[in-house]
Amino acid sequence: MGRRLDHEGLLQQLQQPSAPLAPLYIISGDESLLVIEALDALRTAALAQGYTERTRLILDARSDWSAVMGATQNVSLFGDRKLLDLALPSGKPGRTGGETLEALAGKVQRGDLPDTLVAVSLPRLDRATRSAKWASALLSTGTLVEVPSIDRNTLPRWIGQRMARQGQELDADTLAWMADKVEGNLLAAFQEIQKLGLLHPPGKITGDDVRRAVLDVARYDVFDLRDAMLAGQSKRALTILHGLRGEGAALPLILWAAGDEIRLLSRLAAAQASGGDVAGEMRRNRVFGPREQGLRRTLGRVPPRAWRAAVQHTHDIDRLIKGLKVPGLLDDPWEELARLLLRITVERKT
Repeated sequence: MGRRLDHEGLLQQLQQPSAPLAPLYIISGDESLLVIEALDALRTAALAQGYTERTRLILDARSDWSAVMGATQNVSLFGDRKLLDLALPSGKPGRTGGETLEALAGKVQRGDLPDTLVAVSLPRLDRATRSAKWASALLSTGTLVEVPSIDRNTLPRWIGQRMARQGQELDADTLAWMADKVEGNLLAAFQEIQKLGLLHPPGKITGDDVRRAVLDVARYDVFDLRDAMLAGQSKRALTILHGLRGEGAALPLILWAAGDEIRLLSRLAAAQASGGDVAGEMRRNRVFGPREQGLRRTLGRVPPRAWRAAVQHTHDIDRLIKGLKVPGLLDDPWEELARLLLRITVERKT
């Protein structure tokens, strides 16, 4: 029978000397920082217990899944124990991958892999995925580690807990200020926590000291902009766009990220309006997990008629970037991109 552990429970367990290791771990979650942290702790504990070899495979539905079983059959000349580290970024192994994972779980359950520790990392498992045969086989055999999602509302508490780990304390107002300053970016928050640990001794740190140490650390990328656009967060989208411009990000790359999503949404909206297979269209475009949820929410929020104009607006901004004039548009492509983002984030179905 499978077991369950939360992220903190796993870390605490692995910190114990010679903590017993399960033969199979399934690490599931959408916070990449915390997934990496859990995997690192598992690798460290495994190495301390003699798992000196490691095979890492990054897999999806199109991968050669025979490599997985091949890795379980390779015997070290020196009798070393092995960590088999499987990553499924999409969470969709496909038919062959699903059958392979079922067979792998069977091997673990029967005790056929006494010198192999298996770790499978993948996004958060939704209800449909949990009911798949391969997922059921893994969950009934291994230890499931569920990595929490840290949203903006829970980030101050998470920062406080991490500060406490290094013996430091911040008041509630400073925690909220710090969460705002990193714009909800968990990695940025983690780096600033480490910085405070280096700059200040254990104990309570004043708000002024934190403000002097933590400058404008909001680190943006084009995918943050895409996510804000899909969520209908106009203020956040414009803040990220301003930050990207200040950081010297390439405007063509930003337009590509936003425009590619807009073109996909236009195709999905057309399929939806004609009674087509929206789910199938998403699969063909390799859309899964949180991104799929974001696209569906956007389709439910923005009227279908808006997408054709948004696609045209994207093409017009591309012309502005190339130095061409477009009647009716501003000369500054950054300003027009801001208008495009507002078009998507503010528009609502009536």
